[in-house]
Amino acid sequence: MLGILIAVLSGILMSVQGVFNTNVTEHSSLWVANTWVQMTALAVCLAFWGAADRTSFALLFEFRPKYVLLGGVIGAFITLTVVKSMDIMGPAQAVLFIVIAQMISAYIIELAGLFGTQKADWSMQKLIGMAVAIAGVVLFQWERSA
Repeated sequence: MLGILIAVLSGILMSVQGVFNTNVTEHSSLWVANTWVQMTALAVCLAFWGAADRTSFALLFEFRPKYVLLGGVIGAFITLTVVKSMDIMGPAQAVLFIVIAQMISAYIIELAGLFGTQKADWSMQKLIGMAVAIAGVVLFQWERSA
């Protein structure tokens, strides 16, 4: 249950952040807004690290495989693409496509056991769930274009 609540909070925060970042972009530029987002995220993370963690950053240099350290780079492009998609399509439509893309790509990662994840078995229920979600996006689009 806790995992579901945290996931719901994450979805809410991502939607609100996307709207906030899109507004900042309208008054500056895409790269200025993205830089601001990443800098403020760094400041918050460093504050929490200093107050609660203090694990050595040197451990990062021992980590294998090194490619998983690119999460921050990917995060910059996540911010960029969320802002751009919300600006073009609006928050609700953009989030629908983002969530569907996340669901499909996460399932492919699980099925193939990519990036060190535990390989999952094929599931007809998950396929049907994705099909229902995609049908929901189609219905949402159909209603918007009518």
